[in-house]
Amino acid sequence: MQVLLVSSAFNSLTQRVHAELRERGHCVAVELALPGADLADAVDRHEPDLVIAPMLRTAIPREVWSTRTCLIVHPGPVGDRGPSSLDRAVQEGRTRWAVTVLQAVEEMDAGDVWATVECDLPPASKSDLYRGEIADAALEAVLLAVDRFATGAYRAQPQVTGHALPYLRQEDRRIDWRTDPTERVLRVLRAADSQPGVLDELLDTEWYLHGGHREFLLRGRPGELLATRAGAVCRATTDGAVWIPELRARRAPGEPLPLKLPATVALGNRLHPTHLPRPLPEYPAPVLGAGSGNRRGWSEIRYREDGGAGFLSFSFPGGAMDTGRCRRLLDAYRTACSRPTSVLVLGGGRDFFSNGIHLGVIEDAADPAEESWANINAIDDLVEAVLTTTDRLVVAALGGNAAAGGAVLALAADEVWCRSGVVLNPHYRLMGLYGSEYWTYSLPRRVGERAAERLASDALPVGAATAVRLGLADRTVSCAPEAFADVTARLAVRLAGSPAVQARIAGKKARRELDESVRPLASYREEELARMRDIFFDPEAPYHALRRAFVRKETPAATPAHLGRAHGVTPGEEHRYGHGHGHTDSGGPAHGHWTGAHERASGPVTC
Repeated sequence: MQVLLVSSAFNSLTQRVHAELRERGHCVAVELALPGADLADAVDRHEPDLVIAPMLRTAIPREVWSTRTCLIVHPGPVGDRGPSSLDRAVQEGRTRWAVTVLQAVEEMDAGDVWATVECDLPPASKSDLYRGEIADAALEAVLLAVDRFATGAYRAQPQVTGHALPYLRQEDRRIDWRTDPTERVLRVLRAADSQPGVLDELLDTEWYLHGGHREFLLRGRPGELLATRAGAVCRATTDGAVWIPELRARRAPGEPLPLKLPATVALGNRLHPTHLPRPLPEYPAPVLGAGSGNRRGWSEIRYREDGGAGFLSFSFPGGAMDTGRCRRLLDAYRTACSRPTSVLVLGGGRDFFSNGIHLGVIEDAADPAEESWANINAIDDLVEAVLTTTDRLVVAALGGNAAAGGAVLALAADEVWCRSGVVLNPHYRLMGLYGSEYWTYSLPRRVGERAAERLASDALPVGAATAVRLGLADRTVSCAPEAFADVTARLAVRLAGSPAVQARIAGKKARRELDESVRPLASYREEELARMRDIFFDPEAPYHALRRAFVRKETPAATPAHLGRAHGVTPGEEHRYGHGHGHTDSGGPAHGHWTGAHERASGPVTC
């Protein structure tokens, strides 16, 4: 079918719907619902069989839903209505939730039901859940609704009851540090972690607080700052304390949207001892490998061992890795490589693997070009360390999405294991960058030169199943986000205990030496960084405006051309990308194909 996705932004859920519908043979295009745009005219131009809205902040016009079937993805159960459904569920501590696919009608979220799927809500942040359990349920519901629509016989079921709740405002999210227990503080912070944040006062200034993690040991007067750690600040509650990783200043009238930054970066000179009753100590993260379970306390980077396998996990807000994070992760990687293991697993968490360099910290820097240069070199150092590890197998375990340099970091490993809901964006051009992280070595060696060129130029999201077919990944793991770490741990321990593991390690060492003799790894980095330096230090390069628009969340003037074109999987055209290989979670082979962009012809948009 010809499917048009109408969305307020090409966000993670819209990308996943786009990728998985294409995997199932549908032709998919995107139209962004932008202020002042004529959505009805755009829909008519596409002439879709079906319109789906994975994430829409505004209503679909009557002239659209009255003439075509339009399906709305609502992150709530049947009868739940309103713009803050998931926020309320997280803040109220719900443990079960649902996603419902509704037909668009005049009243928001009141249309007939095409599908609804329930899901667990573990104690995680809203954005983590949205990309995890909610996205899984949404895809199951969307695919069921699409199949039902395709039969032409299914009749959507009317909602019997429903109650619309208003937008969850800041007064509903307010934290009273004098009385609120840690559990409520965490629920409020988690319910607003990505957007909109929790408006609060800190050091006599108003800030939006983003994210929250429990601290088990530090204590103090409720509301006071206790310590810093890796860019976060620790704040006392009535019965404990929480770590707050990021802050965003309140927007002043007429000013651009302030940046969301590591808390210590945002506070800046306010943390100087002259502005505080007492100096704020840097409280080091738990020692790698020390302790067990969650009572080790919060840390962005952790290491543990099981049998012959080591596990270096990391979780950075938004998947963004600034210069400091890259260097800390490299230090931890080197420590992990000093341990007597035969398999080292990178990642394995439930949310983002990595999205590459930290554009917000770069934008905030006194000299963005210099900070861009420092950040790209720091992440290149990390990727180089992974590529040149020859005494053990390295596995990149992606429980969540990866993009740009973060996706290429994963490709540096010997094997890439993806949870079945993962979306990869192994490209840079939408940010006006050539790219680095040794992508000109890692990407072609996995998928071939032609496929690498197409992936870089098409700049489209790739689903996990397609990633395996292409050779971007080696295994898909079908499990809930919460189970991914345990499932991959069992697989890694089994791999470490395999009789063939030492032969595989010897084989990778020989291949690395052969590759080095053909072309030194340093030459890839030198060539990539020469291109990147030209971009970073050219004030007229599009990268600077694109970066600014991205971190300031500026609304685009129109739907990007590469999204407005229809894309799909066309049987018999696997030669366009070539064949990859891999394994499903059951260990069986998986082969297939994927096709790239097609130019729009006049008239209807077709694949």
